[in-house]
Amino acid sequence: MSLAPRCLLFDLDGTLVDTAPDLAAALNQLLERHGRAALSTDAIRPVASHGTPGLLGLGFGLTPNDPAFAELRREYLDLYEATRYHASRLFDGLEECLAHLEQNGQSWGIVTNKPARFTEPLLERLNLRQRAVCIVSGDTAAQPKPDPAPMRLACQIAGVAPTDCLYVGDAERDVIAAHAVGMPCAIAAWGYLGPDDRPETWHAEYQFATPHTLMRHLAS
Repeated sequence: MSLAPRCLLFDLDGTLVDTAPDLAAALNQLLERHGRAALSTDAIRPVASHGTPGLLGLGFGLTPNDPAFAELRREYLDLYEATRYHASRLFDGLEECLAHLEQNGQSWGIVTNKPARFTEPLLERLNLRQRAVCIVSGDTAAQPKPDPAPMRLACQIAGVAPTDCLYVGDAERDVIAAHAVGMPCAIAAWGYLGPDDRPETWHAEYQFATPHTLMRHLAS
């Protein structure tokens, strides 16, 4: 595949935007509310891509099957929404990457498992919402990743074939969803990879250490 895709699709948390500081702040507020010790952002960062199940699993040792999970999830999401995403930022080098794509007539979009309730205001605050050719959140399609439905929908909205796209993500489910529709995938190694993650076994076409590395390949 050419490294000049017609459309570059990004995961959001841990790939396009560093949301870990706000996710961590909300989790620590929840821990404090329930009489538990705060965790460092470094401890929280590796699970930040795994959504509320990963965060509540880290902080409280809960799974979605636990009776207390649903109420804690509601509390956590309300606290996260109240952060107003003030500490979330594009990863260093990705603004240049997006500008390069736009200047060269290539489009870009977002396919995330983050609910639209949080995706849309976050992208609005970062002035990205109007620039993206498509935004597919975790509750936009029938099923979230690793189901291929979000990838298919993103391609339909963007008006491109999956083979003319490159998906960039930091989790195995990203590779599974992309490959299910015939879309090449790149691992964002700058993202929220944990110590137990083995991206070399995910069979992605590419792996980029930094956004600057991705940029160099796109410009080559």
